[in-house]
Amino acid sequence: MLLAPLPARVFAAWGRRAPEIEGSLNVRLAGVKLLHSGKVRDVYLDGDDLLLVASDRISVYDVVLPTPIPDKGAVLTRLSLWWFEQLADLVPNHVLSATDVPAEFAGRAIRCRRLDMVQVECIARGYLTGLGLTEYRRDGAVSGLTLPPGLVEADRLAEPIFTPTTKAAVGEHDEFVTFDDVVAQVGKELAEELRDLTLRVYARGRDVAAERGIIVADTKLEFGQAPDGTLILADEVLTPDSSRFWPLDEWVPGRTQHSFDKQSVRDWARSTGWDQTAPGPEIPADVVERTRSRYVEVYERLTGRSF
Repeated sequence: MLLAPLPARVFAAWGRRAPEIEGSLNVRLAGVKLLHSGKVRDVYLDGDDLLLVASDRISVYDVVLPTPIPDKGAVLTRLSLWWFEQLADLVPNHVLSATDVPAEFAGRAIRCRRLDMVQVECIARGYLTGLGLTEYRRDGAVSGLTLPPGLVEADRLAEPIFTPTTKAAVGEHDEFVTFDDVVAQVGKELAEELRDLTLRVYARGRDVAAERGIIVADTKLEFGQAPDGTLILADEVLTPDSSRFWPLDEWVPGRTQHSFDKQSVRDWARSTGWDQTAPGPEIPADVVERTRSRYVEVYERLTGRSF
């Protein structure tokens, strides 16, 4: 059976071809071909399917740092699979199997459907933080959405907002775009579906996490289209790499929040005076261990399972 070539947008969605990235799993398996490496994930072609393999690489400010975080790939994979189950009634996902993968990838790989990926990073924000806070302080708005004056860091927004960004290549930075920009790129009907699904997934994740004492401040989602045009939730979902998680009982607006995600690496990187361009600095052992512990803790608190 001859396979149709992957659409160009698929490559862009998963990251440009970059097998030279340190830490890529450049294995040679019969019938399995490395297509490209993103900031964290490596994508392989295996027959009609894709293998999405989560590495232990970590990126901040869109730069892959040279020091891995042990077990990070396994946490991301297990947590994404758990969330896909929680969201199955809202949106179909790309998962074919988490067990039918090469032994070398066991525990951190998902066999996926091949999709035509939508070239928009779909972000929902329920709290003002990160680049959204930076944008608000400069413009009083995020992605063209005007917000009330006087908001401070970590303030809860009256309603979650859809703040899409571009999809940047490895080493480049995502940029905010407006909803009208998304309409111009993909059409009004698809843009509205992306916005509505993103906000619905965020709301479900927010409510589930809140029951477990965790705030989901924001999250980034990626969608692809099946041959019939159906939107499919892809990549990772509601993980410490794609979301900001805060302890509910420690939330205090007006300051930086304790975080269960990679914020500790961001904070450390900022303290070094690094200019946020490649190559990034080596991460000290104590920051590595603290980050690993937070990834594992949020997995266990959300799922109720031991890692």
